[in-house]
Amino acid sequence: MSAQGRLADALRAEHAAVYAYGTLGAHLDAATLPLGTQAEAAHRARRDALVVRLSVGGTAPPPAEPAYTLPSPVTDAPSALRLARTVEERTAVVWYAAVAETAAADRTLVLGALADCAVRVTRLRKALGVRPATVPFPGRG
Repeated sequence: MSAQGRLADALRAEHAAVYAYGTLGAHLDAATLPLGTQAEAAHRARRDALVVRLSVGGTAPPPAEPAYTLPSPVTDAPSALRLARTVEERTAVVWYAAVAETAAADRTLVLGALADCAVRVTRLRKALGVRPATVPFPGRG
């Protein structure tokens, strides 16, 4: 797959992440709400950067879906945190897949996004009490 194709896949993942954070945010408490708001802002920024990057590169950016199917219901703070962790892990997989196909500025974007997902997953795993808090090679599904 081409670099533009991988970046389009990443944009689809970012669209889904923004949707998920919009859904789960209402279930976070005062202690965990900053995790959600910071993550949503980061995914929105990545999404916007990808729209620009793809457009400049001559690829039509894939639009967001009207809705996404969440992998599990969100009914309280723990289920919201579990969904956030799943979102970050799945998004990291898509970014990881783009590493080999990209170079230069695109590679910098990809590696930054992958690192950001890894940091957020670690914070979420800590908030959930999951041990170990980190995983080797984030994104290697």
